[in-house]
Amino acid sequence: MSGHASISAERVSRFSEDDLAALCEATIAAILDGGGFGWLSPPAPSLLARYFQGLLLVPETGLFVVRENGMIQGAAVLSRPARNNEAQAMSAHLSGIHVAPYARGRGLGRALARAVIRSARAMGCRVLNCDVRETQIAAIALCRSLGFEHWGTHPYYARSGGALVKGLYLVKLLDDEDETAPSIKDDNT
Repeated sequence: MSGHASISAERVSRFSEDDLAALCEATIAAILDGGGFGWLSPPAPSLLARYFQGLLLVPETGLFVVRENGMIQGAAVLSRPARNNEAQAMSAHLSGIHVAPYARGRGLGRALARAVIRSARAMGCRVLNCDVRETQIAAIALCRSLGFEHWGTHPYYARSGGALVKGLYLVKLLDDEDETAPSIKDDNT
């Protein structure tokens, strides 16, 4: 048997009991480590399971998971604007991207983000937006390494550790490989 891990990322449309349990475990670990779908403290596993099952029912929302050797280790959400929002139909939003802390540093976050980007492109999106707390350094570094550009900062974005923290707004143009996309001047970094 090879010593290499098998990493895959995919959009899910239903869960096995084991997959849902693994997703909840990875998410709770990420929340306890400071990130994961906006929670500051982990909800009960049954509530978290209902949350993920509910995401699967929202038409404009896709739930993506990343697996290592078949086991779910993280997730992300790709959301499209409501169907009546024709003016922004060319865009999508990446949110809630997280990998369990015990599975980090092995390329799972990158594989997950790339799967979301590929899906957004396949749906015809030209713009992918993302926002993240300034305290989530690894997520910011990942997004920037994938071509996201910082275009703005919200000074009172979220509460974390009892304090208000800034939020960074990021954007990625999805036209081909972005070689022809105009650069956004960023004076805030």
